[in-house]
Amino acid sequence: MSDEETLDPENWEELRSLGHRLMDDMIDYLSTVRDRPAWQPLSTEAKTQLDQPLPVEPQGADRAYDDFLNYVRPYPHGTIHPRFWGWVIGTGTAFGAMADMLAAMMNPNLGGGDHGANYVEHQVLDWCKDMLGYPREASGLLVSGGSMANLVGLTVARNAKAGYNIREQGVAAAPHPMTVYGSTELHSCHQKAIEMLGLGSAALRKIPVNADYQIDLATLENAIAYDRAAGYQPIALIGNAGTVNTGATDNLAALANLAQRENLWFHVDGAFGALAAVSPELRPLVKGMERADSLAFDLHKWMYMPIEVGCVLVRDESAHRHAFSLTPDYLSHFERGVAGGSRWFNEYGIQLTRGFRALKVWLSLKEHGIEKYGRIIKQNVDQCRYLVELIEAAPELELMAPAPLNIVCLRYKVPGLSTEALNQLNQQIMFELHDQGIAIPTYTMLDGQFALRVAHTNHRTRREDFDLFVREVIRLGRQLVESQP
Repeated sequence: MSDEETLDPENWEELRSLGHRLMDDMIDYLSTVRDRPAWQPLSTEAKTQLDQPLPVEPQGADRAYDDFLNYVRPYPHGTIHPRFWGWVIGTGTAFGAMADMLAAMMNPNLGGGDHGANYVEHQVLDWCKDMLGYPREASGLLVSGGSMANLVGLTVARNAKAGYNIREQGVAAAPHPMTVYGSTELHSCHQKAIEMLGLGSAALRKIPVNADYQIDLATLENAIAYDRAAGYQPIALIGNAGTVNTGATDNLAALANLAQRENLWFHVDGAFGALAAVSPELRPLVKGMERADSLAFDLHKWMYMPIEVGCVLVRDESAHRHAFSLTPDYLSHFERGVAGGSRWFNEYGIQLTRGFRALKVWLSLKEHGIEKYGRIIKQNVDQCRYLVELIEAAPELELMAPAPLNIVCLRYKVPGLSTEALNQLNQQIMFELHDQGIAIPTYTMLDGQFALRVAHTNHRTRREDFDLFVREVIRLGRQLVESQP
C-alpha cells in the first residue's frame, strides 16, 4: 500500500509563522488604504503571471502567498478605498474579514443539522427582523446577495399566488398567464428572476416613474385592471426601497395598500435602501416596507459587511418552506445527533451546501452595536447632502436627479455642447478619475444623458474626499475641454 497523505501542513509551526505574517500584512494593508490609489490597471507582468498553466508539483504556501502579494493584492477592485463610490458596493471591515477566516477554519455546511453555526444564522435572522420591523415568526435566509434574495422572494410569490400546485405541474399548467409589476427603475435581477421562474420577461410589467423616479401609482392601478380584463393573472407587486439609479424609494405604504386590495404578493427590493430603517432619522423614508410579504436586502452593501452576504425575509414561514422543501431519505431529520435541529436552511432556498456567512454579521453586530451602524448610515446620507451642496455651488457642475438618500448623479457641463458631446466628455472624466486612481464613481443614463453616479455605502469616506472629488472633476473637465476644443 502507498503511504497515506493529507493536505495539512507537515510543519504546523511554519504555517503559524506564515499566518502571523499574513495577519500583519492584512492589517497594514487596511490601515494604510487611504495612502494608495483608489484603483490601478494590472501590469503586463501581473496579467502574465495570472495566466499560468495548472500547477502539477507543489510550490508551497510561502510561494503561493508571495504570488498573491505581488500579482493580486496591488490591483484591487477598489471597494475598500475611502473614495470608492461605484455601483452599490460596501466597504467591508477588518474584523469582518477575520470573521470570514474563522468561518473557513470551522468549515461548516449550513444546509442543516444541529451545530453552532446554524444557531448563529438563526440569531442573525432574528436580529435582521428586529432591525427592519419584521415579526419574529417570519422566516428568512442568508444568501449570496440581492439577486438571489429577490429570486427567492419572487419564487415564493409565484408559488403562493399561482392558485395550483405549480411545483408539481409547472408554469405550463397555469390557466391564465401570470404577471408581475414594478417600476422602470427596477434592478435587472428582477427580469432575470422572472425569466428563470418560467414566466418570461414579457410577464414583468415595467411601470413608468414620476419626476422623483418613484413608480406612478395611477398608471400601475390602470395596468393591473387592464391585465385582469384581458385575461391575465396578476400575482405580485415589487416596490423599491432605494432604486439603483438614483436612490429613490417608492411610496411603499401606498403599494402595500394596493397589493392588499388586489390580492397581490408585495415584495420589496431593499438591496441597500431597506437599511435606512436602522437610522431613526431615516426610517420614515421606508415606511410601509415592514408590511411586505417578502423583503430582500444586502448586508454587504449598507451594513458594510465583507462580500458576500444578502438576506431575504418572508412573512409567511409556511409559504416559504413549501416553495423549496424537498427531503429525500439521505437528508432526513432526527431528534438527536448531528442530523437533528429544528430548522434546516436547505428547505428555504436553492442551496444545500451553504457557507457560514452569518458569522461575520454576528460578530460585527456584537463588535459595533446597531446604533453605531445607524449613525454611519445617516452619516453617509449627510455626506451626500454635502456633496449636493458642493455641486450646486459649482457653476460647471449639474445635479442630474433628486438625491433623497445616498446616491448622487451629476455631470460636468459646458454651455453650447450637444447631449452627445457632453455624454462623451463626462465618460472621459470618469475614465480619468479611475485611471489616475483619484476616485471611483460609476455612471448611469438619465433621460439619455450620461451622469457620473456616486453611490455612497462607504464607512471610510470623509467630507474632504468629496471636496477633492469635486475639485478633480472640475479640473479634469477643464483639461479635456481645453485639449479637445
